[in-house]
Amino acid sequence: MSHSSEAPIAPARRVAYAVLRRTFEGGAYADLALRAEARDLNPRDRALAMALASGAVQRRGTLDHLIEQLSGRTAERLDAPLVAALRLGLYELLYMAGAPDYAVVHDAVQLAKSHARAGHGLVNAVLRRAAREGGRALLAPLDDATFAQAAIKHSHPRWLARMWFEQLGAGEARALMAHDNEPAELALRANALVTDAAALARALPVASHRDAGIPEALVLEGPFDAHSSPAWREGAFVAQSRAAMLVAHALGPVSGERVLDLCAAPGGKATHLAALMGGEGEVVAVERDGARARRLAQTAARLHARNVRVVVADAREPAQGTFDRVLVDPPCSGLGTLQARPDLRWRASAEAIAEMAVAQREILARGAEALRPGGVLVYSTCTISATENEQVIAAFLDSHADLSLDDLAAQLPFAAPSGIPGAVLTLPHRHDTAGFFIARLRRS
Repeated sequence: MSHSSEAPIAPARRVAYAVLRRTFEGGAYADLALRAEARDLNPRDRALAMALASGAVQRRGTLDHLIEQLSGRTAERLDAPLVAALRLGLYELLYMAGAPDYAVVHDAVQLAKSHARAGHGLVNAVLRRAAREGGRALLAPLDDATFAQAAIKHSHPRWLARMWFEQLGAGEARALMAHDNEPAELALRANALVTDAAALARALPVASHRDAGIPEALVLEGPFDAHSSPAWREGAFVAQSRAAMLVAHALGPVSGERVLDLCAAPGGKATHLAALMGGEGEVVAVERDGARARRLAQTAARLHARNVRVVVADAREPAQGTFDRVLVDPPCSGLGTLQARPDLRWRASAEAIAEMAVAQREILARGAEALRPGGVLVYSTCTISATENEQVIAAFLDSHADLSLDDLAAQLPFAAPSGIPGAVLTLPHRHDTAGFFIARLRRS
């Protein structure tokens, strides 16, 4: 078999390279870029392209450190097409097994040749050296004793590594960052308006197991194309992390009640509330963005959640009427979902977190205004950030003497006490699900 430079580039590598460039040069979301680029691939190549692209995006911090080590130049000083080829090639050489080294190097060099005016010789030299030295020799010396070292070893931005070291402690922060690079759980919520978890498990072509504390949860044990499943079209399930499922249980709506869900798109929690209410009563699902609101209405229709009423409005504006229960699930930095969203760690920033906390406080205040006496409000985020979680709740309670914090720690099946008594936090490395903060307030 010839290994000549004329050999074609593997389709999966070509697609993964395009995804890397669209993500880091064009600002595209990695998952959307992958969906667009991988349209014409067969299932096997699509799976490989996804593994390569997601992994190389996720491990960017470590890969850029190694690029500098092996080439003597920082990634910022190299042309973007060369950096993409180096990241892709290094990721496959060091983190994936199966393909021969010469094939990985060949394709990366050919991609660099096709997209950069010069520099493919550097790509060839760096990747050949990496192949010669091997992953163990290059990765084993990386340490995580300090936050700066941990940022490189576990491929997180320095500001985030520092924040978690300070807020969680060094040991928890290291474990969390390491776990962020593992595959996210694949969980489905059986839609109680259509089926139950046992029947859904029997209907699926993939093995799964139940969760002892969440009756409608199924954790899948293999890959599954949810959207092509007849059960999906019938509204039998929605893909949702077990941590996200805890939120509706924390609110605990009762059949016949009037419930407000602020910032409700994409609709996983609104439709879960509807199911817990047996389809009786009303869930008013507020979403500011018109397109997202339309998709939310379609999701509610697919899931037979006829008691969900979608309202296009800004959650920072006063709601119409009063409600028995209110869910405030505002936009957040999403730092509890880094396993499932490989590019998010590179999009988030300390400045954006501070801005989000301002909006979160406003939306929480509006939610409280809509709550009847004796009513229950849940504040939840999918992030691990005291600025957006504990500090928002502490400041809110200081200015709202008529609301008090329930103790959720004893009620929710798997969640750790957070930094504020009564509220809870799920942590990916401890609970094998997304990182969520959940606080339940009750009006006197």
